[in-house]
Amino acid sequence: MIRPTRIGVLRETKNPPDRRVAITPQQGLNILKSHPNVSIFIQPSDIRCYTNAEYRKAGFFLTEDLRECDILIGVKEVTIPTLIPNKRYLFFSHTAKKQIYNRKLLQEILKRNITLIDYEYLCDDNGKRIVAFGYWAGVVGAYKALRARGMRTDSFDLPPARSCLNMEEMYSHLKTISLKPIKILITGGGRVAKGAMQTIRELKLKEISPEDFLHKTYNEPVVCRIDPENYVERIDGSKFNLQHFYDYPEMYRSSFKPFTKVTDLFIACHYWDPKSPKFIEPEDYKEDDFNISIIADVSCDVNGPIPSTLRPSTIASSFYGYDRFTGEETIPFVDKKNVTVMAVDNLPGELPRESSEDFGKALTEHIFPALLGDVDDQIIERACIAKDGRLTPAFSYLQDYVYKSE
Repeated sequence: MIRPTRIGVLRETKNPPDRRVAITPQQGLNILKSHPNVSIFIQPSDIRCYTNAEYRKAGFFLTEDLRECDILIGVKEVTIPTLIPNKRYLFFSHTAKKQIYNRKLLQEILKRNITLIDYEYLCDDNGKRIVAFGYWAGVVGAYKALRARGMRTDSFDLPPARSCLNMEEMYSHLKTISLKPIKILITGGGRVAKGAMQTIRELKLKEISPEDFLHKTYNEPVVCRIDPENYVERIDGSKFNLQHFYDYPEMYRSSFKPFTKVTDLFIACHYWDPKSPKFIEPEDYKEDDFNISIIADVSCDVNGPIPSTLRPSTIASSFYGYDRFTGEETIPFVDKKNVTVMAVDNLPGELPRESSEDFGKALTEHIFPALLGDVDDQIIERACIAKDGRLTPAFSYLQDYVYKSE
């Protein structure tokens, strides 16, 4: 006999608030239809992009108390006071890169014997991520980069993405703007970069090669997307190999500096390994021919490859300034010698219904069969950071991060 499974959909508790959800009302119904042994309970939320009324109309029971549930599903980090011991949780924990701001969260997860399955590490046998909001981060991040350009130059005014009903309305605003001759650079080749390119393509800009981007001058706005082979090189002088770079990032150094001399607007959409070289050094900003005026760090790796990403910004306050010479945060849009930074770390939250629908679709199609025992659960095991009060073998490298003395 198949054991009944109770799934609880968590209210997002991280501040600033996030309106996304991992299971939409219709997707919840699809899960129940294909899994008669499953029941789903919804924790009420006043900010969720799908309202309490929409879940009730679909027939779901709303309850504050999810202690009887077996699996608890959220989107962003769960706040420590709300963690329920001895449960299985799915959410983005932002702990596996030793993020210091979530160290206490992982400590409490281990202390409370919680099984933590992190969305970021749900991958297929080839290591390709299965569920992610990255595409939508790119879509919104590029829009916000253009909005910053308009605010910085006073040449056009785009409304915030969060004020738009959907992507279609957001894109309708792009049809009203006109860019002066600038060079826009996008790093990365995955879903995030694809989303950013989709937004930029709404402007119908000329797309050029990395070589032309570096060496040619244009009397129109242009865009270029570059891959790792364009911004890193082997320390030993050997030919670039992408798989080798993924396997041994410490054997590479940055070759990005020439791009800092010709880029006006930089949209960072790359994945960065902490062992990889930094894109820009603090000293690079101080050079007279440093040209970048806006950095939209969609990847948002604090203390990572881009020094001007001092902290995450928020949907409500998306921009801050970076003093090129002191390395300190400043008020945005005041001094044009400073770099304008956009580093919102929950960009898909500005288009919450569309990004939730896309994320939940991948989750229900590819993850729930493994989670509920219909297929081999190696997908789940690979993404499991903590279990039985211990770090799993794949994440044992976090031992010093979790247990080092204060």
